[in-house]
Amino acid sequence: MKALLDLNFILPCAVACFWAIVFLQSGLDKVFDFKGNVDWLKGHFEKSFLGKFTSPLVATLTVFELVAGGLSAYGLINFLMTESTQWIEIGLIFSMISLLMLIFGQRIAKDYDGAKTIAIYF
Repeated sequence: MKALLDLNFILPCAVACFWAIVFLQSGLDKVFDFKGNVDWLKGHFEKSFLGKFTSPLVATLTVFELVAGGLSAYGLINFLMTESTQWIEIGLIFSMISLLMLIFGQRIAKDYDGAKTIAIYF
């Protein structure tokens, strides 16, 4: 019971859960509806230099999101067993890279409201 009241226990669990949910959902959405995501993003980036690279960029982002979410989930399980935050920290690095990719794309597309939304996650 003491651990449930200890912020050194609760915070790593909450952070790992949050990023696992965010990026596993986002990555799996791209896996199961890859064409729909690519089609929408092609229109989103049609006036930028990213437009012609949409498919490989979405594939790359999908991999990073799945790795970020997977490492966050694994990090949570590992933390519960060992109290080591190592895998949560690695998951956070991949989460940060994924967010930077997303905000870069939004800024290039001049979607400032979208970029603002991503900045809230950061």
